[in-house]
Amino acid sequence: MEVALAVGYSELIGYLAAILVFTSFYMKTMIPLRVVALGSNLAFIAYGIAGSLYPVLILHLALFPLNVLRLVQIRRLIRQVEEAAGGSLDVTVLLPHMKRLKLNPGEVLFRKGESADAMYYIGSGTLHLEEIDVRVGAGEVIGEIGLFSPRGQRMATAIADGPSEVYELSKEKIREYMHQNPAFGFALVQLITGRMLHNLQQAQARAGVSPGT
Repeated sequence: MEVALAVGYSELIGYLAAILVFTSFYMKTMIPLRVVALGSNLAFIAYGIAGSLYPVLILHLALFPLNVLRLVQIRRLIRQVEEAAGGSLDVTVLLPHMKRLKLNPGEVLFRKGESADAMYYIGSGTLHLEEIDVRVGAGEVIGEIGLFSPRGQRMATAIADGPSEVYELSKEKIREYMHQNPAFGFALVQLITGRMLHNLQQAQARAGVSPGT
């Protein structure tokens, strides 16, 4: 009788662990996903102990600290972004989560009219925005306006003047950060608005039109 009960509890724990894993696949944001994943790790650890399933036990004993680490990293990132959002958007806090690209002189980063699928932080070098004849250098962000334009297209062609290094943040990652932390989205809107106003002022200056007319 006791053996049957033990087997029954073991199976229930196994089903619970499976349900938690299944649920994690429906999570759209990383923090809830990691929390559910940790729950599934604990359930599988208990299941492995109860059923003497050592491969399962070893696997989830290894996955548990990894999920804890990822959860800590995500929470740290959100805290850093919140601090950055108190003023201007400091993209440098996101660099560890961005893809680094190296450009040769004359290499095109993106072309006008292409689908905008990322924004970029310039780590070093200078890029020429061809259509508006503007050069942007280290510490500046480009490509963010196209992400939120009605057609989602690039507004200009970006060409490296010389050897340059840029960091790419994908549209999917941006959406994820905006969903998890509205402060990041607000700071990004401020960045875009400031860039558009700056571009407008430059266009007016070239045309000899006074600002505000």
